[in-house]
Amino acid sequence: MEYTLATMNDLPAIKALLARYHKDTISQEDIPGGFVTTKLSDQQFEDLIVNRKGVTLAKDENGTVKAFALAAGWDYWMQVPIMKRMTEVLPDMPFEGTALDETNTYQYGPVCVDVSVRGTGVFEGIFKASLKQFEDQYPVMVTFINQINGRSYAAHTKKAHMTEIGTFDFN
Repeated sequence: MEYTLATMNDLPAIKALLARYHKDTISQEDIPGGFVTTKLSDQQFEDLIVNRKGVTLAKDENGTVKAFALAAGWDYWMQVPIMKRMTEVLPDMPFEGTALDETNTYQYGPVCVDVSVRGTGVFEGIFKASLKQFEDQYPVMVTFINQINGRSYAAHTKKAHMTEIGTFDFN
C-alpha cells in the first residue's frame, strides 16, 4: 500500500469512497462496519487538497484509492458546524495537563477505509501518514468519534492508541 497526499486528480475516487460509506448513502449491511458523517463540497475538497495538503490517501498496487484521511487546522474546519462546536468545548478538555485550543491542536478525520482492506493494517498506515503530515505544525491532534460508530471508536482507541478526553453534544 502506498500512502500519499491527494491531488485533484484523486477527487473522483475520494468522492466515490465517501459516497459508499457516508451515513446518508451507506448500505444497511455496511453500517456496522463503520461510516462517515462529514460532507464537503468540491470547493472545500479543493481547498483541503491543494492549499492545506490535508488529504492523505492509501492506494493499492494498481493506484486505486482504498482509504483517505482528512486533516486541517481549525481555520479550515470552522465552515463545518460540528467542527465549530468542537472548538467551543476544547478549552474544557485538557490533555495531559495541556489546555487545548485552536492554536495548539488540529482536527483529524474523517477517515474512511474500504471494506476490502480492513483488518490489513491500512487504517494504522493512513493514520500514521496523516499524523506525520501535521506533526511539525501542531503538538496535539484531536478528532471526534460518533458514539454509535463502534468500529471507529475501537480503531482509534485500540489501533491508533488515541485517548478519549471528553464528550460533547451536537444536534
